[in-house]
Amino acid sequence: MTASNVPVDLNYTEQHEWVRAEGGTATIGITDFAQHALGEVTYVELPEAGAGLTRGRECAVIESLKAASDVYAPVNGTVAQVNAALDADPTKINDDPYGEGWLCKVEGVDQVELGRLLSPEQYAELIAKEEAQA
Repeated sequence: MTASNVPVDLNYTEQHEWVRAEGGTATIGITDFAQHALGEVTYVELPEAGAGLTRGRECAVIESLKAASDVYAPVNGTVAQVNAALDADPTKINDDPYGEGWLCKVEGVDQVELGRLLSPEQYAELIAKEEAQA
């Protein structure tokens, strides 16, 4: 596997989700590392707008040619918006995981929770270890 893209303006989880915090709102997606591991994404089951998310609990499912994988909420909050474009083209996750491949936007995110996420440097170390073990 090649070295993955780790944008420095995001925070990450050990389960390979990313968070882009913008005030009290957070955009959530899966990382480049995760989409490479999954392979071509064929279907995405997203949470409903208005649903409450609990950090560490399943919030979405991504299916690929290789496997189905749960996505875990990196923060607590309420789903404000989901990326409906993924219904028609789930491969946006493969093509642009940090841009058009985002999963949902969450409101009411606590800044303290954001501080519990991995920094870009910590996440880069995590995936380097995982790639070395592969």
